[in-house]
Amino acid sequence: MFTGIVEELGRVNSLRGSRLRIDAEVVLHDVVMGASIAVNGCCLTVVATGSDDGSGSWWEADVSDETFRRTSLGTLAAGDPVNLERPVRLADRLGGHLVQGHVDAVAKVLQPAPDLRVELPDGLARYVVEKGSVTVDGVSLTVVDAAADSFSVAVIPHTSEVTTLGHRPSGSVVNLEVDVMAKYAESLLGGYLAGGAPAPEEHDDDT
Repeated sequence: MFTGIVEELGRVNSLRGSRLRIDAEVVLHDVVMGASIAVNGCCLTVVATGSDDGSGSWWEADVSDETFRRTSLGTLAAGDPVNLERPVRLADRLGGHLVQGHVDAVAKVLQPAPDLRVELPDGLARYVVEKGSVTVDGVSLTVVDAAADSFSVAVIPHTSEVTTLGHRPSGSVVNLEVDVMAKYAESLLGGYLAGGAPAPEEHDDDT
């Protein structure tokens, strides 16, 4: 589980087949094999770490075919900046919102920051509401305006500087994750919204 507060702007070192290597420093301070790190909002597992003479430290993850299909990670090239975040700890402040690192869709940027507007793929509009939360490339943002086919967010200068959102021109693609709490609410209320309430649970007389 993540918060959508980017800790570090790393850079792609290489992408060879399914193996992604990323240059980073901050997120490797307490890393162990098998740990999770979110890359542009996609949760990946650390499978190797190391350092190159004079060029700092790096870590590697294996990216599955499913992840390539469902995210923008397959478009990455050496030198590309990426948003990095370690999982939230129970003692941490929840500065953004609850983010799973499970990308719902890849979407196109319609207007760049600071007034960032992103298209909404089919099926996601019902989870995006004005003043609600949404994750774009792993960054927790507040929705300014929600339309049927797009939404806008205000990206402050600091966020533009320390995340990929300041590098996303119109036509580029970003990873989207909608608020998981909205999904749970929809699931729990599904029976009522469909016009019928779920049947009450039955209990034995002895209980």
